[in-house]
Amino acid sequence: MHASQGRSAGLGLALASAFAFGGSGVAAKPLIEAGLDPLHVVWLRVAGAALVMLPVAWRHRDLLRRKPALLLGFGLLAVAGVQAFYFASISRIPVGVALLVEYLSPALVLGWVRFVQRRPVTRAAAFGVVLAVGGLACVVQIWSGLSFDLLGLLLALAAACCQVGYFVLSGQGTDETEPADPVGVIAYGLLVGALVLTVVARPWGMDWAVLGGRATMDGTTVPAWLLLGWIVLIATVLAYVTGVVSVRRLSPQVAGVVACLEAVVATVLAWVLLGEHLEAPQIIGGAVVLVGAFIAQSSTPKAPPSGPVAGGAGDVNAAGAVADGGTGPEAADRDARDAGLSAGRTAP
Repeated sequence: MHASQGRSAGLGLALASAFAFGGSGVAAKPLIEAGLDPLHVVWLRVAGAALVMLPVAWRHRDLLRRKPALLLGFGLLAVAGVQAFYFASISRIPVGVALLVEYLSPALVLGWVRFVQRRPVTRAAAFGVVLAVGGLACVVQIWSGLSFDLLGLLLALAAACCQVGYFVLSGQGTDETEPADPVGVIAYGLLVGALVLTVVARPWGMDWAVLGGRATMDGTTVPAWLLLGWIVLIATVLAYVTGVVSVRRLSPQVAGVVACLEAVVATVLAWVLLGEHLEAPQIIGGAVVLVGAFIAQSSTPKAPPSGPVAGGAGDVNAAGAVADGGTGPEAADRDARDAGLSAGRTAP
């Protein structure tokens, strides 16, 4: 009875996390179109979330001594890298397309496993990669000569590559008797990401007046501060925390399926709120990308036990789009999820 209730609660939290992550790009794009640089929007998101998570970071301050390399890697890849590239990409291409490109990360992880770690991959995993790549060709309508902005696609692919680094880092130290608390890792990852983005984005040159004005969502104006509040509190803090709790209550396979809903949520919200309509082949291709990504990530062979990353890597795991960059992407990441980082991202 209690186990059933726990799974139901976990599923509800996972759905909430996918919805929260999926709305990040939809809320960010109007701010970018209102005059904010994509890097400035990323900095506002990460710095604001880092401030909210400061009490958590203080509670887990021992991580600075135990897992410095892990915290640095998470901050650089899952937070700064995924978010910066994702937000830069949505300034040039539709939100749904950017997130679907980011969902190539599970397929790219298979490439890392096969060609870098030189470990065999299953036929199912290889089939998932082929599906994901074929679906992406439909999403970007490759038969029309890549009608989408090429730079925007490359930026989205860079976000996917950052998620790959996150997933690779996630596999380190999973056999440790005292793994790092995932919520603490998220808190310090946000702090590290905020510091890095402060140097890169130079927020002192931001047009702060934009935040006091209004932004347009498909003809409807909304307060800019309201969109920023959604990005920080809902699409970052709430999304990460609910993702952590949900993965601890669900199996990795179920969490992976739910994580794929992030791309669906993002696409639907962008369609309804931003007027970014996708054509039938793109919708079909997007569904194929998600199916292929799930097959690839669920068929990835488990890495053999290994020692911690230099400096003390911990047991950080993700289910796809961080998460990231959430995405993911949060993904990420939206895998190696057993220790409980968000099933979606690092996602965006």
